[in-house]
Amino acid sequence: MASRKEGSGAAGSGFGASKGKGKAATTGDSAVKQVQIDGLVVLKIIKHYQEEGQGNEVVQGVLLGLVVDDRLEITNCFPFPQHTEDDADFDEVQYQMEMMRSLRHVNIDHLHVGWYQSTYYGSFVTRALLDSQFSYQHAIEESVVLIYDPIKTAQGSLSLKAYRLTPKLMEVCKEKDFSPEALKKANIAYENMFEEVPIVIKNSYLINVMLWELEKKSAVADRHELLSLASSNHLGKSLQLLMDRVDEMSQDIVKYNTYLRNVSKQQQQKHQYQQRRQQENIQRQSRGEPPLPEEDINKLFKPPQPPPRMESLLIAGQINTYCQNIKEFNAQNLGKLFMAQALQDYNN
Repeated sequence: MASRKEGSGAAGSGFGASKGKGKAATTGDSAVKQVQIDGLVVLKIIKHYQEEGQGNEVVQGVLLGLVVDDRLEITNCFPFPQHTEDDADFDEVQYQMEMMRSLRHVNIDHLHVGWYQSTYYGSFVTRALLDSQFSYQHAIEESVVLIYDPIKTAQGSLSLKAYRLTPKLMEVCKEKDFSPEALKKANIAYENMFEEVPIVIKNSYLINVMLWELEKKSAVADRHELLSLASSNHLGKSLQLLMDRVDEMSQDIVKYNTYLRNVSKQQQQKHQYQQRRQQENIQRQSRGEPPLPEEDINKLFKPPQPPPRMESLLIAGQINTYCQNIKEFNAQNLGKLFMAQALQDYNN
């Protein structure tokens, strides 16, 4: 299960999503094409962060629902409780099992379909999230992770995205081989590590009527606050996080270049060793002596260990996420500027 420490463990068996209309779950034929979320679930996730999330604190929880054809319906959720490392007796897996068992007893949707997590300025592409989502998706094939961005949401636009691991990455994670050769063979790049699933938020007709009434009663002046351009702190923080990831990528590139230099140097040493052995055997043959015995050159020259490449791919994916966030941020501010100008012209 995903934990308060951004994920460790596996999804519990026996509480997985059930297929609707009697459709059997088969490997490779159960891809989720759409995620449908009840409006109440969205409000619960937002409320969870507002109550427990502070600054860069990450909040997480469990998603419950069912699968109907190729649509994942999320109808309920519950949060992971706050606890510290001193709470050694707290068992997160047991807590989740007890919660789902209690929901089942009161006839509330209790089938496990994934988990959710908040993010801090879009910083969610991590090894912890990868390991957690692999555990969920390996145990429950249709599982998704919902990423909630409270900073974007506070600016007036709900930011909630659903992600799954691609089949290629799932195979690599099953083998647990993240060497450069394995990732190259599987054709894994940061662009095809995660796949985003479209989200549809569903409300009952009564809720839609209530929201319509609230919208008519809301003051027009309150809506103008969304046109505020006072967001330099957000842009500056995003750029700072982007520069930090670029520095980490530069360090990984230096490590990889050092590995390549060591491999090249070792190849030269092997070649020189083989030439010396060949010359010595020629001299021994001229003296009528038997040639030197064959030796396993790989034992004499142990190849250097290649650096793991999964971290570099995750950093590249995070850099891409930051760039997309900055791009969306600039486009949003440009739209606000045009709207503010239009309102000013209208008032004049």
